[in-house]
Amino acid sequence: MKIFAASSLLFVTLAQVAQGHYIFQYLTANNQKGAQYQNVRRNTNYNSPVTALASPDLRCNVGGSTGGNTTTVAVAAGSSVTFTADTAVYHQGPVTFYMSKVADAVSADGSTDWFKVKEIGPTFSGGQAKWDMSISYSVTIPSCIAAGDYLLRIEQLGIHNPGSTPQFYVACAQVKVTGGGSKALSPTVKIPGHVKATDPGYTANIYNNFNSYTIPGPKVATC
Repeated sequence: MKIFAASSLLFVTLAQVAQGHYIFQYLTANNQKGAQYQNVRRNTNYNSPVTALASPDLRCNVGGSTGGNTTTVAVAAGSSVTFTADTAVYHQGPVTFYMSKVADAVSADGSTDWFKVKEIGPTFSGGQAKWDMSISYSVTIPSCIAAGDYLLRIEQLGIHNPGSTPQFYVACAQVKVTGGGSKALSPTVKIPGHVKATDPGYTANIYNNFNSYTIPGPKVATC
C-alpha cells in the first residue's frame, strides 16, 4: 500500500511538472479564434521547450515538421493574427515572429528562408525591467509581401534561469496570404541558425545589472 501511495505521488508530481510550461495552441485570424490546433501545427512534446540550438525542432517544435493534420487559413496582407497559449507565459524572455514563404504550407518542413516580422522585448523603468508575459500575442502580416502560402512562427525564449540552457517555446501556423505586393523581405535566416550561443540576448543575466537588452536573431524585416 505504501509503495502504491508513493508511486501515485510520483505520478502526480511528474504530471504537474509536465503541465508546468505553456504551448501556443490557438490562432485567431479574420477576427475568429480557431479551435485547438486549427491552423496551428500540433507538437508531440506536450508543453516542453526546445533547448538545442542546432535542432530542426526549433522551426515548428517537436513533431511539427509537417502539417498534414492541420488546416491552412487565408489571411489578407496587412491584417492581424494572434497566437494564444494554453496558459499565460510566465518565463521572462522575448517574443518574436517569423515568416517563411513556401510552396505548400501543409507539406513545408521549415527548411526554407525565414524573415522576422516582429519582436517584443522588455521595457526598462526606474531600474526595473518589465516583460510582456501574456497569454496571447498578435502580429500584423506585412502588407507588401507576395500572396501565397507561408509558415508563420511564434517564438518565446525563456531566459529566466541564467547559467542554464535557455528554453524555446515555439509554434507554427499555416497561412495563405492574399492581396499584398511582390516584395521579398530581408534579412533572411535559416532555422536552426537564427540564434547563436554568442548572442548577448541569448545568455543575458536578467537579475544582475540588467538595464538593456538586445533580442537574439536578425533585425525585423520591413516593407
